[in-house]
This record gives sequence, C-alpha cells and structure tokens, in this order.
Amino acid sequence: MKPWQHFKTITKHKFLVMDGCFRVGLYWQGLTHDLSKYSPAEFWIGAHYYQGDRSPNAAERAEKGYSEAWMHHKGRNRHHYEYWTDMSRATGCYESIPMPRKYLVEMVMDRRAACLVYEGEKYTPASALNYLHRSREKMLMHPRTVRELDYILTMLRDEGEKATFRYLRKNVLKGKPFPWEQQEEIK
Repeated sequence: MKPWQHFKTITKHKFLVMDGCFRVGLYWQGLTHDLSKYSPAEFWIGAHYYQGDRSPNAAERAEKGYSEAWMHHKGRNRHHYEYWTDMSRATGCYESIPMPRKYLVEMVMDRRAACLVYEGEKYTPASALNYLHRSREKMLMHPRTVRELDYILTMLRDEGEKATFRYLRKNVLKGKPFPWEQQEEIK
C-alpha cells in the first residue's frame, strides 16, 4: 500500500485540472473535480494498486478483471463519457449520448492533466490526442463527442494550450458551433 504516494498523485492531477478549468472559466468544476477519488471507496483501492506511472484502476482491472474504484468513479463524475449513457427508447439498449459542453471541456482538462502526471517529462501537447487514437474508447463514445474531443485535442497538439484554452472559453463554452456545424448551416 502506498497511500501517501497515491494521495500526492491524485492531488497533483486535481490541481492541474483545476488550473485548466479556471483558465477557461469553469470554476466550480475546477474546485470539485474528482473529489470522489478521496472517498474510501476509491482512495484505498487506489493506494493498494498504486504504481505511479499509470492509473491504479488499470492495475486493479488487470488483477480482478474489473475495477470497483472505476465503477464508483465514473458514476459520480460527469466529465467521463461513460457517465453519459442511458437506455434508448428505440432499441431498449444502453447507448451513449452526447456530452454537454461544460463536461466535454472538463474531460479535455482531465485528459491533459492525466498525461502530464503519468508521462512526466515525456509529455507533449500531442499526448492526450495520441491516447485517444490508441484507445478503443471511440467505439463507446457518442460520435458527436468523439468528433468534438478529437477536434479540441488536435488543436491542443497543433496550436498549443493558450490558443486551445481561448477557443474553449470563447467558443465551446459559449455554445458557438464547431467549424463543421457552421458548414452544415450554410448548406
């Protein structure tokens, strides 16, 4: 068990997300981001599976085949796309739904911070986009959410934090259309 190391890691992550959220105007989300990680249901499992270079949830999942801490976390934190699923009236199956923009922006900050924490000196502005492209999560996310997230993370890679955060603050959080939505309006 490594409770002190785990505490330092989740707190560093939380402060990086808070900084990003504050920079785009999401003050409440910045303050309350990932508070469930400090709950006994998540903290002690995280301390038990702590490794320092990846999420303890991955280690728990590798050992048990599932992660109790992750199931607790995703059900309480709206910045995870997994939160945004519901039963479809048409199919009777669980399906993803588009994420509201303020949670999409918090997800961007969460992914950026996770890459900063776990990659350390190897972090680049492309890290979060590379993770998205390597993962299978795109199959589980709503297509609109995938498109928006990919666009924002590509901007982060190509234009940097300052330009991306400005875009998030002045466009995404203000409800302005994404470039492809503007093109659809013209047609």
